[in-house]
Amino acid sequence: MHTSWLLLFTTLLSSQALAQVDLTSLAKEMPGRRSQVLVLGTPHLSAFPKDFKREALTPLLDKLAAFKPDIIAIESISGEGCDLAARHPAMYDDSIKPYCPGTSTAREATGLDLPAAIAEMNRLLKSWPAQPTPAQRRRLAAVFLAANERASATAQWLQLPAGERRAAEELAPALAAILDQLAVKQNEDYLIAAPVAARLGLARVMPMDDHSGDDVDASDDKAYWDTVSQAWNASAPQARPVREREAELRAGADLLPLYRYLNRHDVQQVVSATDFGAALRDKSPQQYGRMYVMGWETRNLRMAANILASFRERPGARVLVIVGATHKPWLERALGWTQGLEIVDVQRALE
Repeated sequence: MHTSWLLLFTTLLSSQALAQVDLTSLAKEMPGRRSQVLVLGTPHLSAFPKDFKREALTPLLDKLAAFKPDIIAIESISGEGCDLAARHPAMYDDSIKPYCPGTSTAREATGLDLPAAIAEMNRLLKSWPAQPTPAQRRRLAAVFLAANERASATAQWLQLPAGERRAAEELAPALAAILDQLAVKQNEDYLIAAPVAARLGLARVMPMDDHSGDDVDASDDKAYWDTVSQAWNASAPQARPVREREAELRAGADLLPLYRYLNRHDVQQVVSATDFGAALRDKSPQQYGRMYVMGWETRNLRMAANILASFRERPGARVLVIVGATHKPWLERALGWTQGLEIVDVQRALE
């Protein structure tokens, strides 16, 4: 009898330990509106043909501007992340440095290294006027370039009247040339995020990407990637209809249908299953597939944390996240755990 009671008591303790606290109810009496987060999955425009017409994005830009985000977050590494990579090359040369363009031209023009530029950027933004002068915009654009926030610099550049997009005392000719190039660069940061931010008068866009934890340290890199590639190849027939339809829509004069398609739940399910689901079925002794998926999970969780940090001091903000389409369901899941936050239905926003 004593043994039976001891077993029951142990079982109850075990059940109590496994029980989860109900966090979903905490915000029921929270005053004020919930933060609204719209996660837009995008193809990487850098992979589009070189004769790609930017005008095809105009209907999409109209829809995103109508959402009226207070904050736009992009799949780009922050100046701080790039500074981390520069200071720890043995750890991050492969995983972060490739995503960090050099700042030597901006450093020479402004006299600001990365940490100094980030400090100056924050100082300027803290007292940024509602109606900045062209000189103030050019100065902030120069500081953004030195801080490795190129999309934010482009957003400032696009808010200048055409005649004011020029070199001046506060913006060296070399930096004006960089900004002219970025304004037409075939990349969603510059062709979607920066133009929408400029339309809405936002001072910057928020870089939220993070590769600091997803560089899997496999014992045999070639075997690791061969295994992951084999998993992808095995699931390619299931993914083929999605890829074929995507290719058709990419060729359209209006890319809004493409974005509606790529952000559909059923399409996202197929993409996730034929990439990460396929990797999880890997039967290699090293379980390389699971390592790959864990790296992906880590990256998305860190990205989600950076997104939350972008509006933690602005409860109730409307936030637009522009990210590679494969990330979308993972970010929505991670962000959906957050108190006081509502995930916006992207299909309704793109209607």
